[in-house]
Amino acid sequence: MLDEDVAIRAVDMAQERGVDYAEARIQIDEVEAIYVRNGIVESYSIAINGGLAVRVLKNGAFGFAATDDLSVESIGRVVDAAVKLAESQKKGASSLSEEPNFSVRYELISRKNVFEIPLEEKIGLLVEIDKQLQNLQDEVKVPFRNIDISAYHTYKFFVNSEGTSIRSFVPRLSVGAYFVLSYKDRTITRHTSVGGAVGWEKIPVWDPIKRFVDDAKALKKVIMEAKILKTDKYDVVLGPEVSGLATHESCGHPFELDRIMGREGAQAGESYASLDLLGKRMAKEVVTIIDDPTIPESYGFYLYDDEGVRARPRYLIFKGVVDEFLMNREYAAKLGLHSNAAARASSYNREPIIRMANTYIAPGDYTFEELIGEIKRGIYMKTFGEWNIDDRRFNQRYIGQEAYLIENGEIKEPVWRPVLEITTPRYYASIDAVDKNLKFLPATCGKGDPGQGVPVFAGGPNVRLRKVRISFGR
Repeated sequence: MLDEDVAIRAVDMAQERGVDYAEARIQIDEVEAIYVRNGIVESYSIAINGGLAVRVLKNGAFGFAATDDLSVESIGRVVDAAVKLAESQKKGASSLSEEPNFSVRYELISRKNVFEIPLEEKIGLLVEIDKQLQNLQDEVKVPFRNIDISAYHTYKFFVNSEGTSIRSFVPRLSVGAYFVLSYKDRTITRHTSVGGAVGWEKIPVWDPIKRFVDDAKALKKVIMEAKILKTDKYDVVLGPEVSGLATHESCGHPFELDRIMGREGAQAGESYASLDLLGKRMAKEVVTIIDDPTIPESYGFYLYDDEGVRARPRYLIFKGVVDEFLMNREYAAKLGLHSNAAARASSYNREPIIRMANTYIAPGDYTFEELIGEIKRGIYMKTFGEWNIDDRRFNQRYIGQEAYLIENGEIKEPVWRPVLEITTPRYYASIDAVDKNLKFLPATCGKGDPGQGVPVFAGGPNVRLRKVRISFGR
């Protein structure tokens, strides 16, 4: 499927034009998407997108260009465009960190190729999920249901002028449910999903029908019975869905080094983090935050990034102390460090930029029962419905969806729309315990201009915060 000679030829042409460094990436994405809305197939699409990207470094400035035309003439034009872009800038200060060279092939082979599964079977799964959700209706209505399947097969070949060449194939699959519950003057809008770098063989393991229906049943109880409590300080346990979102937004994004050093300021916001935060304590020893692309079958899985650097777990915070930021080769070089393989591009026509993969708080030693057992009066926020965070990632706000009162170490009745509004330093300083349970959900992380959405895992363990202010919505 990949004509590797095209990428090799592009690098050779760039070197002939006197660049200091050149890289080329061919990326082909096979995509299938099915949407069933209120029991009716709303849309079906299948497509193949792909092409060649070329990036060069000359006189301290980068140039990037891409094309979906792989003819010899087109390769020459895209190389010329990248070189001219680099030459059109004033002499810059950009460089690349020194990294080992690799010649590697890696593939994830699914036992059941999603694209070979009969369309009727895939639609049948979505229709059955919709039917089961609709059957829950009584006093509580389920007026809107959107169920979807998204499948991707991504083929890549990367080569650079330093001698690295990486060939890879990664399949991805997700099943999602977006539905609305209504009861009297209350509504709940729910979005949940399952997914990973896997094939159709995972559907029986995930059991999305049961998972989504159980989720909806729990929310039926919430919408009918939840009490509104008084604003006060509570001990709070955040479920993996909530703790994972908070980790992604208030540690992952602000720890992207391009954001810290200003490139992202006009595109996605700034960061409360600064270079002098390295080595500083930010949380208690129970908090270790890892971003790990190498987790098997994870939605954000890769073994080498889009600059050919070998991936590894990145310990953003280690035992409460800031340990490293997310870096590509350009920004690592600015600090005299090595890249930690955080360069990702969403498609062939996007430049690789610093991105997360699978960011989470490392599991601790507690059981869930031990986590809540020490709480006299608190809130268990299992899932979220809404969230907000400012562009520096300093002030954050999460509104619970499925949430319960904790009394004397036991889960009691549901509570309505608990709101955790807190600064990032206060949030991490408040965490005093983490349990052993680790749960992930597939997500798409957005960044950049033009925008790039890349697959990631969001999640983690259950996390306990002590004495934080909780208000309640209406």
